[in-house]
Amino acid sequence: MTTCSILGTGLYAPGLESPSQAAPVLRGEQAYQAAELPSPQLDCLPRNERRRTTPAIRLALAAAQQATVNLDAAGLATVFATSSGDMPLVDTICTSLAGPDRALSPTLFHNSVHNAPAGYWSIATQAHGPSSSLDAYDASFACGLLEAAVLSATEGLEVLFVAYDLSMPEPMHAQRPIDSDFAVALVLSPPRDGTPRLELERAESAAATVCADPSLEHLRTTNPAARSLPVLSALAGDSPSRVVLPYLDEGIGLAVMCTPA
Repeated sequence: MTTCSILGTGLYAPGLESPSQAAPVLRGEQAYQAAELPSPQLDCLPRNERRRTTPAIRLALAAAQQATVNLDAAGLATVFATSSGDMPLVDTICTSLAGPDRALSPTLFHNSVHNAPAGYWSIATQAHGPSSSLDAYDASFACGLLEAAVLSATEGLEVLFVAYDLSMPEPMHAQRPIDSDFAVALVLSPPRDGTPRLELERAESAAATVCADPSLEHLRTTNPAARSLPVLSALAGDSPSRVVLPYLDEGIGLAVMCTPA
């Protein structure tokens, strides 16, 4: 079992623009209603870098900025997880290469790499700690959470974990139907008294925990980063709760015991 504390939380999704705003929905006190997601204000980035960002980068950094608002972000290791990366940007690049004028902006290219959000975060915060960027398809949130928790436990580090996925444009949406934007961030540390806590272990059943609200469940199943919703709901409650997240291997899940502060 791997145990860690949570020092900060970020959430940026339609109708769920921050952990505090989302808390009544996550506790089941209000029904979930999707709403247009405004472009985030990334005060952490210098103007020139902010101008070069893409929607995927801004989405990831919005959640990261929330989670670290009361922390020394420069001292954090980072783990970024996404199932698909910046596919709208990849679509733009592919369209340009397929056209008669194949000129391609260098900025488009360097923003398309999988660790671009982590790089912009490092620029924003001057963080020089260990950093990983991973992709595990629909299990990206679970794999990223486990990576961050193990890094924190084995190295004694405070780790910023960010999971994000952007809605898919056509024709990609027909093959990979991600319907909306979603980003979540958790700052994990070795266990501390008086903080929310996660305990992670292998689950012999892959039956994933679902959301009671049908609209919230639809969001969970149509964006891989939103697989985090049962964990966030458990942390918004007032008693410990066990959540099972879908993992890589068929028949195996990741069990997460969530203990609110």
